[in-house]
Amino acid sequence: MLKLSLPFNSQAFTLPLCIFIVAVIVYLLPDGISEYLIFDRNRIIDGEYWRFITGHFAHTNFNHLLLNLAGLTMLWALHGDHYSNKTYSVSFFLAAFICSVGIFYLVPDMTRYVGLSGVLHGIFVWGAILDIQKGWKSGYLLLIGVWGKILYEQVFGASADVEALINASVAIDAHLWGAVGGLILPLIIFTQKKIKR
Repeated sequence: MLKLSLPFNSQAFTLPLCIFIVAVIVYLLPDGISEYLIFDRNRIIDGEYWRFITGHFAHTNFNHLLLNLAGLTMLWALHGDHYSNKTYSVSFFLAAFICSVGIFYLVPDMTRYVGLSGVLHGIFVWGAILDIQKGWKSGYLLLIGVWGKILYEQVFGASADVEALINASVAIDAHLWGAVGGLILPLIIFTQKKIKR
């Protein structure tokens, strides 16, 4: 389905806008404060569990922030018609949590992580599934495209140009686990519907 308008109703843009603002505020914080927010494996082991969520709002540099904010905005423009405050918040935090847990337990070499890209992959997967549920064939293309990208990254690695731009390694495993997190809410809803039947 070809969309010709942007989703400006409050259910569509309130939470993406809040995430946008929080990411900008965290970027503007002094390094001494933002250091308490990033995903840091050793600090999490010491009990600083909030880093599972807050690390996604920190960024390596301004380019990294801009790329993630552009992705957040693009997903709102693409799938915002499906958003509600309840489902968006659940999907966002599931993607963030699964992404962080996946990194923590299954990617032991990654000691520090920042950025929204893992969560955005989850939101992308969730939005594509919502497209499919609405009967939009484009959802299948988007779902195949995002999983194709993730598979490509797992096999061939990330773009060297992007790594130079953000001054850090691209956390391709965060993209994978964030996308897995994006599957959780649709699976829960599907299971509930099956049980009700």
